[in-house]
Amino acid sequence: MTIGRRMAAEVIGTFWLVFGGCGSAVLAAAFPEVGIGLLGVSLAFGLTVLTMAFALGHVSGGHFNPAVTVGLWAGSRFPARDIPYYVVAQVVGAIAAAYLLFCIASGSPTFDLATNGLAANGFGEGSPGGYSLAAGLIIEIVLTGGFLMVILGATDVRAPAGFAPIAIGLALTLIHLISIPVTNTSVNPARSTGPALVVGGLALQQLWLFWVAPLIGGGIGGALYRLLFSEPPRPM
Repeated sequence: MTIGRRMAAEVIGTFWLVFGGCGSAVLAAAFPEVGIGLLGVSLAFGLTVLTMAFALGHVSGGHFNPAVTVGLWAGSRFPARDIPYYVVAQVVGAIAAAYLLFCIASGSPTFDLATNGLAANGFGEGSPGGYSLAAGLIIEIVLTGGFLMVILGATDVRAPAGFAPIAIGLALTLIHLISIPVTNTSVNPARSTGPALVVGGLALQQLWLFWVAPLIGGGIGGALYRLLFSEPPRPM
């Protein structure tokens, strides 16, 4: 596939992730009497990755996340020269999804951006549970690292063929079940950037953490898988 087609796939896939995941949190999580709650939002994020990995994974690899792109590079599965193209595409998709979601949410007379937010990530005052910067940093690094281990393992040539999107989608669901109370769950700098740009204020001030921690975690996860579990070269 040409780089243009791969970028298009990353724009669409990341758009779907942010629109579906954040949209479930903003529009459906607390809907009167039938809201989907934390469990439903967690599942929605997992389903966005699962569905788009099946739909577009064969085009671009289905990263939809700068931390995944960096982690795959650290795991020797992705060339460094293509990282900027993928990251730009992912951020564009996330921003487009966040602004479209804001337009839809604004159609409700009860929606107020300052009060309801847009599923932005945060720590301290911006954390759903009031968790500290240190807690947010640690959990984002650990969970992103674990996510990369799942991705690299599930897509290893030695793994059962055809099941990788299911494992990856369920892993993202698990990650959200763990960390929504802590940071509202990022593990994806693009996913954090879209809502932060729309909401502004504290979300934008704290955005740096949700680039630094996932990129560190992704790099660690990718490097660890390569060092510990990659198949060694066969002797000549």
